[in-house]
Amino acid sequence: MTDQEALHTYALRLADDLLILSHRLGEWCGHGPVLEEDIALTNRALDHLGEARNLLTYAGQVEGKGRDEDDLAYLRKEREYLNVKLVEQENGDYAHTIARSFLFDAYHLPLMEAMLKSKDEQLAAIAGKAVKEATYHLRHSSDWMIRFGDGTDESHQRAQRALNELWTFTGELFVSDEVTSKLVEMGVAPDLGAVKAAFDRTVNEVLAEATLSRPEDGYMATGGRQGMHTERMGFILTEMQYMQRAYPGAEW
Repeated sequence: MTDQEALHTYALRLADDLLILSHRLGEWCGHGPVLEEDIALTNRALDHLGEARNLLTYAGQVEGKGRDEDDLAYLRKEREYLNVKLVEQENGDYAHTIARSFLFDAYHLPLMEAMLKSKDEQLAAIAGKAVKEATYHLRHSSDWMIRFGDGTDESHQRAQRALNELWTFTGELFVSDEVTSKLVEMGVAPDLGAVKAAFDRTVNEVLAEATLSRPEDGYMATGGRQGMHTERMGFILTEMQYMQRAYPGAEW
């Protein structure tokens, strides 16, 4: 694997995490539990989408085959998407949606903070904008985890159940392979060990305040980074890619 191929793959991984999570959060538009949260989730979805666009554009430039952000977002097959399985999980109830975002936010913020020091100027610049948004996202999801966990018996049980169901997908966030090892050595990508340590601190602190139990580490579902997804991914792409598939090359 060349340095260029590794960078292209890495940018796609970062972009796909955000693109798919953005789509999931966008499914709440008009269905939020209260108006303020409906707007908050829509704004989060747009933040993720904006960052995904920057990364997809850069991935296309690095690839050098003339593909732009739209080509990469809408015209790839399921096995060509490299997002972690966590972000493609269904919304479920509001506690489930928040728990999924919280686990991703606890990883994404320290990743972007570390990316500020990347020797790749474009990735560092993208991280510079993303850190501000990621800080708000983590604060928002943390507040809701505490509100659910330290609220009623019903809200506590729903939040704990969501954590228990989603925890198996968190291990994939920190799996290192040839791509990450090469880019860490080049000073382009952050060390995932340091990101994991920050993730653990955040999760432990928030769950303690929320009176929720951190699930035990056990089997971790992986494969998303290599394009092997859950059955939910196909349904996402069917909806997300419909317009481009139905009307190829359409422009607004």
